[in-house]
Amino acid sequence: SAPQLSGSLMSLYSEGELGSVAVRGCVQFSLRYDPAKKELQVHVLRCRELAEAKKQRSDPYIKTYLLPDKSNRSKRKTTVRKRSLDPIFNETLKYKLEKRDLQGRTLNLSVWHHDSLGRNLFLGEVEIALGAWDWANTRPEWFSLQPRVSPQPPPAHPSPIHSPPYVLPDDSKASRQKTRVVKRSLNPLFNHTMVYDGFQAKDLAEACAEFTLWHHEAFSKRQLGGIRLSLGTGSSYGLPVGWMDSTVEERGVWGRLLQHPGQWVEALLPLRT
Repeated sequence: SAPQLSGSLMSLYSEGELGSVAVRGCVQFSLRYDPAKKELQVHVLRCRELAEAKKQRSDPYIKTYLLPDKSNRSKRKTTVRKRSLDPIFNETLKYKLEKRDLQGRTLNLSVWHHDSLGRNLFLGEVEIALGAWDWANTRPEWFSLQPRVSPQPPPAHPSPIHSPPYVLPDDSKASRQKTRVVKRSLNPLFNHTMVYDGFQAKDLAEACAEFTLWHHEAFSKRQLGGIRLSLGTGSSYGLPVGWMDSTVEERGVWGRLLQHPGQWVEALLPLRT
């Protein structure tokens, strides 16, 4: 089963509130991978011209996730800077992992107003597909903050797959389908067909079918890995998205599917993070 929060991004906003502040401004940070420490380092320097959250002020802080992991173990935060629309952080947020594991990961960096008595307010975000990042570039760069709209399928198109699976960009519960649980097996046989109606070839070219495998326990679930089938273009319907990051093998399977409508395509693919 997938996590109970609907939407692949909604858990990123569990601390706060979306849509109540008009997003503006930019954030400056740099990325570096330290091979000796096997560590991704996100050096957050500053923000500029942030939106005013409350009475001509904001108390901003920065939060990051290393997607697709949306759990607390993936979350990092800076300290809060009081009463500043141009805060200076100068903090480094760190992730321990092998460099090869950065392939297929997306850095989600978001800015929030901290409200000690109410709900934190979303001030904007940036997403970086780490598989395409130039690691020779360790200079600080400015990135414009982007608003976040609750995930919805584009108008006039059928809903596209995510966890276990969905068809992205629709990651709602309506798009989720699950197999039965196979107990005590490292080589499970599911023999289960999932059907998504209403797709045309042009829709599938913009969509991503994500399958995730989970270990099921009585009171918890643990992800064992997954695959993403898409053309791996990095964008969907003209908009950049982090989940269009299929590997060469995964892109090959999706391409064969589009080239042979009405036929089954069989493949054996490695699970990844």
